[in-house]
Amino acid sequence: MALDLFNSLSGRIEEFAPAEGNKVRFYACGPTVYDYGHIGNFRTFVAVDVLRRYLRQSGFELMHVMNITDVDDKIIRNANQRGVPIGDYTRKFEQAFMEDMGTLGIEQPEQISRATEHIAGMARFIRKLADKGVAYQTEDGSWYFRIDKFPEYGKLSKKDFAGMIVDGGGRMDADEYEKDDARDFALWKAPKEGEASWETEIGPGRPGWHIECSTMAMEYLGESFDLHAGGEDLMFPHHENEIAQSESLTGKTFARHWMHVRFLLVEGQKMSKSLGNFYTLRDLVLMGHKPSSIRLLLTSVPYRKQLNFTFDGLTQSANSVERLRNFKLRMETSTWEPGANAEVAAMAQTAIGEMRASLNDDLNTAQALAAIFDLVRDVNAAADHGKVKKDDVPAILTALGKFDEIFAVLKDEDAAHVKAIVDWARAEGLEEKISPETLEMAKSAALSDAQVEELVAKHSEARKAKDFKKSDAVRDELLAQGVVLENTKDGVRWKRK
Repeated sequence: MALDLFNSLSGRIEEFAPAEGNKVRFYACGPTVYDYGHIGNFRTFVAVDVLRRYLRQSGFELMHVMNITDVDDKIIRNANQRGVPIGDYTRKFEQAFMEDMGTLGIEQPEQISRATEHIAGMARFIRKLADKGVAYQTEDGSWYFRIDKFPEYGKLSKKDFAGMIVDGGGRMDADEYEKDDARDFALWKAPKEGEASWETEIGPGRPGWHIECSTMAMEYLGESFDLHAGGEDLMFPHHENEIAQSESLTGKTFARHWMHVRFLLVEGQKMSKSLGNFYTLRDLVLMGHKPSSIRLLLTSVPYRKQLNFTFDGLTQSANSVERLRNFKLRMETSTWEPGANAEVAAMAQTAIGEMRASLNDDLNTAQALAAIFDLVRDVNAAADHGKVKKDDVPAILTALGKFDEIFAVLKDEDAAHVKAIVDWARAEGLEEKISPETLEMAKSAALSDAQVEELVAKHSEARKAKDFKKSDAVRDELLAQGVVLENTKDGVRWKRK
């Protein structure tokens, strides 16, 4: 069964398939590194991660390119205010973004491209557009794209621009008044006093926002590629302008498939600093929420539907992750009777089939999650009645593995990520933001799995010797470091808080 994915360009769901063999070449817009990433940003990045993970599980080879926008108006303004070079300013936030990707289990793309490392290529791109008559230079040295030279302008966003005045730059400067047409957008901005600029074949200055992605996408993926992804806010003007300048240069379709991820709401409202509901990933972790809970909540609603991100939802998500992990632990550590039960094996195969069918249906993550939780419910019920046999367990664990290849929440790495964010907060002088719950979670990161197993073994030996004083002391020692023991008929199980 093929992956059916909504294509923003055509406005309908289409079968997604790469143009050449088994290799998927796709570009996803990355961060502008002027601040820490917020949960709205990460909804898009997690959705793209689900896509790439599912493509790989489906047998495709990936060439995924993501840009880092490390020069723009906000970056220049903030760096100037702090009196530091833009490279020094952006390095901090780029590193934080990469760390946050790891915290949320987001895989790194095959190619990460920084805008400042591709300036010469952008200048060449603009020169070629000028040679074709679709770009022009103004008296101050800036360069603009002539929208009237691209009749298909608006085909992605489905807007009618006839007679309209368009903020074609998306991040337009107030002094852009020399353009031939108010709709034209900036390709290159002339230097201003105190701003970073580069000497190039088209003169000094810095790139406009849109030219960055076209240049870097073509360098690594060619003039035409399979898919372009990003948040819905990028459809216009950013992606519309990418198409116009790219297809004007090459005469070829820039990207055949476009994927756009919906905004999220926070407690039913648009996220904004003025409303006090603006949260970075680090804010949420310092408030006591596990990264795995945040990731699961971000995947709980399909990417084309609006997600209402709530704290009740985070609590439910945490409970869901705990349920999944406890189920996996039960399968791995219980003592099962010999034999096999065809009915239980069928449950595992059904879960895999339903999960993949749901993801093939425009990445319907909600239905895919439902399939796995149905498996958990049905197998737990079967196990309670003694119907799960030893030979059934590998199939169940395989189904869980297939699930986690996409959703990435079963492996408990929360404590280590929480500790890293606690260490960062302390280094930044933000101790007052660290909740007691976060400190509790961070404690267990001090012990490796091997150290925990060693202490669990001592606890078990003491219990067998009926030295309950010692076994309790070991249990309390582990609990003080954020590790909870559970004594069952099949032995001792442990988990981190």
